[in-house]
Amino acid sequence: MKLRLSAVRHFVALGAVVSLSALAAPPQDAKVLRVVPMADLKVLDPIWTPADVTRNHGFMVYDTLFGTDEAGEIKPQMVDTFKASKDLKVWDFTLRPGLVFSDGQPVTSEDVLASVARWGKRDVLGQRMMAVLDKAQAVDARSFRLSFREPFGLVLDALAKTGSNVPFIMPRRVAQTPADKQIDDTTGSGPFTMKKDEYRPGDRVVYLKNPRYVPRGEPASGTAGGKRVNVDRVEWVILKDGQTQANALVNGEVDMLELIPSEHFSSLKSNAKVELMQVTPTGSITAHYNHAVEPFDNPKIARAAMLAINQEAMLRSQAQFRELYKTCVSIFPCGSLYASTDAGFFTGKPQFDEAKKLLKEANYNGEPIVLLAPTDLGVLVKYPQVYAQLLKQAGFNVDLQSMDWGTLVSRRVSKEPAGKGGWNIFITGWSGDALNPMTYGPLTGNGDSGYFGWPVDPELESLKAQFATTTDLAQRKRLAQKMQARSFDAAIIGPVGEIAVMSAMRKGAVTGVLKAPGLVYWNIRKN
Repeated sequence: MKLRLSAVRHFVALGAVVSLSALAAPPQDAKVLRVVPMADLKVLDPIWTPADVTRNHGFMVYDTLFGTDEAGEIKPQMVDTFKASKDLKVWDFTLRPGLVFSDGQPVTSEDVLASVARWGKRDVLGQRMMAVLDKAQAVDARSFRLSFREPFGLVLDALAKTGSNVPFIMPRRVAQTPADKQIDDTTGSGPFTMKKDEYRPGDRVVYLKNPRYVPRGEPASGTAGGKRVNVDRVEWVILKDGQTQANALVNGEVDMLELIPSEHFSSLKSNAKVELMQVTPTGSITAHYNHAVEPFDNPKIARAAMLAINQEAMLRSQAQFRELYKTCVSIFPCGSLYASTDAGFFTGKPQFDEAKKLLKEANYNGEPIVLLAPTDLGVLVKYPQVYAQLLKQAGFNVDLQSMDWGTLVSRRVSKEPAGKGGWNIFITGWSGDALNPMTYGPLTGNGDSGYFGWPVDPELESLKAQFATTTDLAQRKRLAQKMQARSFDAAIIGPVGEIAVMSAMRKGAVTGVLKAPGLVYWNIRKN
């Protein structure tokens, strides 16, 4: 094929020019799906990090005990049958027969319990479940039991999580890796295997159809049902420039863009060769403040940063097109079950005078605020740039530090002071996790074991404990509203608003794409 500008990779810097087709050499008759993913994949452990791109990698190579269909209903996945006692203290599960890992070893109850235990040390809801778990035991090779000291009605919600972190099932030997150490063994239970000898961070990631995977009999829906793979090979092609991504799709060098660069939405929408689809739910964009270090360990200073938010300006700078975004002051997605417009002092509009007043009361002395800014994640790149200017107007001294998303994901783990390699603010997006306070990572309020930012808030934890023990919807809504109020008072997160995340594919060349929390690759056909 002719070399196109969109196919030029970073090899140019080395004096070489390579086309996308030359980067891989699968068999000539292989069905190969080439996709530009949402970001570069630098971390392979979906338990160690909540990054969405690593979560998506996890759905490739691992399976889950339960899935969630397109309607949001929880369905058994690796589990065949299950039952709970009337008091919700004892839960029994039996795995489907014939489940094996990609190395041919059978999936056993011991593998499941080890995987759930490791996940439970990192995940917010998993930590709460483990806090009331009395005993986890393997009844036999395919059956296991979870016994709780008190009623726990969120077991299925926890095991069916689709947002970060997902309780993926790994071999016991892998799951026994300490939760604070990254795994490097990608032996999985899912529909694909990772071809590690072709893994090139910053360049490409390759997955092959797992011949040992046995899908369920039902049709695929979301992360539930039969995960049937219709291609032989999936290549994630890492292209960081929006124009290069758009050119590669239009020129047929890739089949899909997981996320459309917002500046190319209009041109791709009008291109007869391209089909657009909203694969994932509308995302909530949020600013996260590091409460573990100065100056946001002072809630007044953190609230001042919230008061600098201008939702309309920040959203418009990123999405550009009004049909792709909407302002929303609720910490839960607007229109969802627990959404509320009662946001107290927070209006989503800048309140610079009030922010400056809080900074004066808190004796803020102009310490630099390190705001992390991704350079290669198209759906997030503009927010930090605009927010930096707003924060300056509110009286902050801002140090905007640019880096690729993989580096940002690694950087936000640091609890060092901002001047010693740490951070103060980063901005990210949430989808399905934000619908429920028990799965929404930022609402942890439990310090070192919580989400990045590590706020400590006993009042929020008390509200969540009450939520976990009631099935009364009206009571849950009241508690969710109190959680929102407390979240604002403690300045745990700053809502930026909501954005519709669009994917693009070559029209007629790709079919069977499912609506799910992230782009999933089973059910897709390459025509």
